[in-house]
Amino acid sequence: MKQFFNYTIALALFVCLGLAAKAADIWVSPNGSDANPGTKDKPVATVAMALRKARELRRLNDPAIANGIHIIITNGVYALSEPLFVRPEDSGTPSSPTIIEAAPGAKPVISGGLQVKGWQKATEKITGLPAAAQGKVWVADAPVEAGRLLDFRQLWVNDKKAMRARDRNADSMNRILSWNHQTEQCWIPKPKTAGWEKAAGLEMVIHQWWAIAILRIKSVTVKGDSALLSFYQPESRIQSEHPWPAPWISQKTGNSAFFLTNAIQFLDEPGEWFLDVQKQRIVYWPRNNENMQTAQVVAPYLQTIARVEGSIDNPVSHVYFKGLDFKHTTWLRPSQAGHVPLQAGMFLLDAYKLKVPGTPDKKGLENQGWIGRQPGGIELQFVKNTGFERCSFSNMAATGLDYIKGTQYDTVIGCTFYDIAGTAIQAGYFSDPSFETHLPYNPADERELCRKLTISNSYITNCANEDWGCVGISAGYVQGINIDHNELSDLPYSGICVGWGWTKTINAMRNNRIHANLVHHYAKHMYDVAGIYTLSAQPGSVISENYVHTILKAPYAHDPNHFFYMYLDEGSSYITLKDNFCEVDKFMKNSNGPGNTWENNGPMVADSIRNRAGLEDEYKGIKK
Repeated sequence: MKQFFNYTIALALFVCLGLAAKAADIWVSPNGSDANPGTKDKPVATVAMALRKARELRRLNDPAIANGIHIIITNGVYALSEPLFVRPEDSGTPSSPTIIEAAPGAKPVISGGLQVKGWQKATEKITGLPAAAQGKVWVADAPVEAGRLLDFRQLWVNDKKAMRARDRNADSMNRILSWNHQTEQCWIPKPKTAGWEKAAGLEMVIHQWWAIAILRIKSVTVKGDSALLSFYQPESRIQSEHPWPAPWISQKTGNSAFFLTNAIQFLDEPGEWFLDVQKQRIVYWPRNNENMQTAQVVAPYLQTIARVEGSIDNPVSHVYFKGLDFKHTTWLRPSQAGHVPLQAGMFLLDAYKLKVPGTPDKKGLENQGWIGRQPGGIELQFVKNTGFERCSFSNMAATGLDYIKGTQYDTVIGCTFYDIAGTAIQAGYFSDPSFETHLPYNPADERELCRKLTISNSYITNCANEDWGCVGISAGYVQGINIDHNELSDLPYSGICVGWGWTKTINAMRNNRIHANLVHHYAKHMYDVAGIYTLSAQPGSVISENYVHTILKAPYAHDPNHFFYMYLDEGSSYITLKDNFCEVDKFMKNSNGPGNTWENNGPMVADSIRNRAGLEDEYKGIKK
């Protein structure tokens, strides 16, 4: 552990201080041309062309690259038409890294979105629009790409997310009346809004235990003051067959909460918008401080902004990103197939209760499931010695940054994550569609794993703000991950989650470290929750000197007492928890395995430990 930690510090210092000797510089500017040589006076226009030039310098072994290549990006917005693809041929070396970085004093934006222009105040009466919004909305042509209307689920106005029109505002929700698992139908109280039941594209977002589900509504039958909803496949079957988490029915704490969305009939307050597919336009009611003639409005276009990907035998190495602002990604699966997560945003492809319980790993297991993974704004797999330093990730529709598999000795240092619809930072294998999610994972070739990743001094806030069951930092089957001195806040569910599989069996996970993090103001919407959460056996792992406080009061919790500061869930084994400060001694140990050690956790921990948690002095400025 000490050797790994020292290596990480050395690598971070190397990346931060740079190289004393001169390296090859390739300049990028929005006012440049890809026909230019890439000098400071004659920059190229795109990062992709700069990367190609760097690739050619390496292919030809140009003497200028002996001390590295710097791709220097000046101020401006770089809207991509396809993801930036970093290949093994772009790899650097320890003495000659490739660094893609902001110019001094600049904060360039790498965007996966399209600007929406030509806004006009609507003068005609708009069919279906509530009376309160008539005469107050603005309209613009929706983006069209290759002759097709762009579909999207997010819209940002002056960098602030607008709300997709919904029947209940300000995170208010109604409660279902019942759920029929045999007919796959749900009764709800009939909304008061006129005409909603005839809206095309209507969706239901339902709150259930530790996750939400997004269901496309196929038909509505109104009877008196109630309405019966039927749903499209495949989500209809999955939602009604899978047992965890299922719709909650309880006279004591109330049934599952829900809201309806994506109908113009729900557009009834400033900040809401609707994509009118038939008329190919966007309808938006501006907030008080927004001038639509000058507003910067962006719709997401790309699912992934950058992909760094090698192979198991030829990984991408020694490529670093510094000071860049990654923004605007989309994710359309909920519009195409619904979204029924198992946990942490991992969506179910198939799941059902077993008539005869038992699997090779767990004799009492009564369900099976196979999952998919949300896409990342930045995705990396089969890489080593890569890193992100003082970059920002925002306005993203799924995961922010994802180290998927086959990674080692990578660093995420001093980065910020804000307005991410799903998980901010994700790492490691979580089960792929061909691997049942409750089975222990232990590949024959450890190079498939995410190993020796450091996530340090990063600030994560207002994330998982659409998929409420996602988290701040989520790690699956990882080895030697080091999560230290981060601050996480304003989260709907848990803060830091490490582990997957629900198994006591020894597997690929081991030697993980969660140290000196500050987690606060979490559990905004979901319970069965913790600031720090684990799953499955993780020999040699240590959770130490973290500061967890301020659990929020989730208004629709299935069990209002089921909240915790630290939570060792099913199969958690061989983990040491030491010197963690929490406001009260409220921990969860659910179906744990052997070998866990709890020592000096709770409000008695020394103030000096609490004061050291979170961002270190050098990085506190990133919160601005």
